[in-house]
Parts: sequence; structure tokens; C-alpha cells
Amino acid sequence: MSAPPPTPTAVPTDWRSVLPYLRGPLPPDRFSGKGSAAPLLPDELARQCAQEREYWRIPEEVREAYARYRPTRLWRATAFEDAIGARAPVYVKYEGGNVAGGHQLNTALAQAYYHREAGAVELATGTVGARWGVALASACALFGLRCTVFATRALLETQRYQAEVLENLGASVRPSGDSLSRVVGDAATYAADREGVRYCGGFGATYSILHQSVIGIESRQQLSDVDVEVAVVIGAAGAGTHFGGLALPFLTEARAFGTRAPRLLAVESASMPVLTRGVYAYDRLEPTAPFQAVYTLGTHSPKTRTHAPGLRVPAVGKLISALRHTGAIEAEAVEEGAALRAGRLFTLSETIVPSPEAAHALAAAEKVVTAEHPEGPVLVCLGGHGYSDVHAFREGAAAEAGVPTDDELRAATRALHPVDPAHRPTPRHC
Repeated sequence: MSAPPPTPTAVPTDWRSVLPYLRGPLPPDRFSGKGSAAPLLPDELARQCAQEREYWRIPEEVREAYARYRPTRLWRATAFEDAIGARAPVYVKYEGGNVAGGHQLNTALAQAYYHREAGAVELATGTVGARWGVALASACALFGLRCTVFATRALLETQRYQAEVLENLGASVRPSGDSLSRVVGDAATYAADREGVRYCGGFGATYSILHQSVIGIESRQQLSDVDVEVAVVIGAAGAGTHFGGLALPFLTEARAFGTRAPRLLAVESASMPVLTRGVYAYDRLEPTAPFQAVYTLGTHSPKTRTHAPGLRVPAVGKLISALRHTGAIEAEAVEEGAALRAGRLFTLSETIVPSPEAAHALAAAEKVVTAEHPEGPVLVCLGGHGYSDVHAFREGAAAEAGVPTDDELRAATRALHPVDPAHRPTPRHC
């Protein structure tokens, strides 16, 4: 049986940024002349990307909304430890207990609030998995905004009930193409053509990572309450937003006080190995964004099958990419079959169904505590629940998703421009 959870801490009053503690400036953005999303951002979101300020007060309305589901539970997963034969304790932080079923609500609430304060009456977005769309629709409903969600046809065909959830929250659902770039492009075009409508996404954006810092702030306090110092912090990384929110408060704390940070491990899908096999080059995370220095597999990356849509992202945000490039964080790719088997084992032992994305983090944690020799406990974040993905555990554990070949990756990244190691300092963009 699992150990009782640590005493819950209070909902954080401030987000915490790592920007003051970066060892060197981020590479400059490049603008194509076709415009970018930056001028359409509320001023406060733009400032959260640019200012080297450590603490940012959470607006009271956002904090009140957080208090409906935060602080989230953290516990020692002793049943999972027993099931895998762990050599070190495994602590789990769970972000699946809200209307969206995942971490996405942490930044959706903040973005909706700031857009409303900047005069928006409607937000538009694109989603390849349901959680982001549901999170934004819920945030818009709370703050009195209309919401339009462009969703992939695959999502609408295989999970029609997700569209019904969106519609129940007041969102207008529109079918789009079957890629992140297509749904985002359609949402951005829709917003650009309408007065008072703003595109809202922020996949991997610095301000989104800041909003997600509530995960790491709470985790540090909850662990401190039971006198635990973790040696390894593990989270799944698509564009890097929730991994950054979990891990960077640990890095910020260590650099602020000159102490040693835990090992920070970003886990991705072997079918989309951006941080482990990609190139550090200029690319876009979203069609409306400037070209940024990111780890990427390119716009034309191999289209491999996966049950984890949150990890089907061909580029990682610039902040996480820069920290990976300088060695502040590590990365590991996990094959989908191994991830889903670890997720199923966690379900049987801890009676919580993790999302396929979170299952990748669990598989990496299993490896660390069984095949390696960590210096202390491990913290792993379950970024969402998998109750809408149970088919993945049935279908996917027996078969691996496709893994791109070296030739495919070279072809996909051949036209990209590598980052100049001698880049000059510049103001930050999101």
C-alpha cells in the first residue's frame, strides 16, 4: 500500500522564473518579415518572456481558480516501487485532477486572464489532444470569454465525446488537419481575421513554463515538509512546458543559493526524439512565431505513429532547448511499448491511470531506480490522467510506434540553419 501523502502546502502566491540564473543570453530570434505572434501577446505575457525577474505575483483571480484543484497531490509510490523492484524511493506529483485532466490548465487560466485584461473577447486555439482544448475552454468560461477550438479530424473521429466536453464548456469546435502545425495555423488565421479575437497557444513558450512553475514550487515544499531531498527530477517533454514547470524551480533554487541541483531528466518519445537526436537550429514552434533557437526535427520530420499526441511535437521551446544545449538538463527517449507497459504497471499498483505521455516518464523513472544507482529519491511528474487513452494501453503495449532512421532525420533537418555559437545578447521573445 502507498505511503500517506505529505502534508499539502498552500497554493503558491508567485510564479518563479529561471531567467535571472541563465549562464549566458539566449540566442536572438529571427523574424521572417511575415509578422509574429509577439505583437498580439498581452504586455504582461511579453514581459514574462523578457524580464530577468525571479518572482511574478499570481493574479488573485488566477490564484483563486488554482485553489479549486491545487495544491495537487504528491506521494511516495511504494506499491509501484515494490512492483518494479526499485532501489530508491519514487515520489509522484499528480496533475490529472482537474477538468482538463492535466497540467495544461495551469497556463490556460493565466493566459485567458491576461488576454481578457488586454481586451480580448474570444480566444482561438488548435489542439491535437483534447487536454489543451478543454483547459482553454474551461479557462475562457471562467473568465467570460468565447472560445473556438480547431481540432484534428482524427481526434474528432476517434474521441467524439471530447468534442462534446468542449461544447459543454461553451466552446465552438471546428475540424482541421491532422497535424499540430495545421490546427495552430487555422486557429491563428481565424483570430487574425476577427476583431477582438486572439490566438492562444504558447506551446513551449517561456511564459507558459513560468505559469507551470507552480508544479515545481509545490513539489519542493511538499518534499521539504517530509524532509526529503530528491536526486533526480523526471518529467515528459513534448514542447517542454510542463517539464520546465516541474524541473526549473529546482534549478532556480540551486543557482540562487549556489547549491547542487538534482539531475533534471526530460523524457521524450523515441518516435519523436527531438532532444536526443534533433539539431539545435532555427525553427518555429508555431506558424505565427519568429524563428527561434530550438532543438528540432524540422517541419518535415518523419510522421511516426504514436499514442502520445503531447509528445508528437517536432521542436522544443527555446528556454528548455538552451538549457539542454548547455547541459543543465538531460534528455532520454523511451520507446512507446516500454512506456505503456510501465503505465499499465503503475495503474495496477497505484490505482491511477497515467496519460501515455506520463507513462514515458514512469518508464524512465523505472530505469533510473532499477538499472542505475541514483544518489537519493526520484521525483516523477504525472502530467495528466489517461482515462481518455485507455485504448492506448490495450493496443500499444504490444507494438512499438515507428522510430525514425538516421537518414530520415538528416533529410528532415538538412535545410535548417544551425545556431551560431557566437550569438550576441538580445532581448528575449517568447
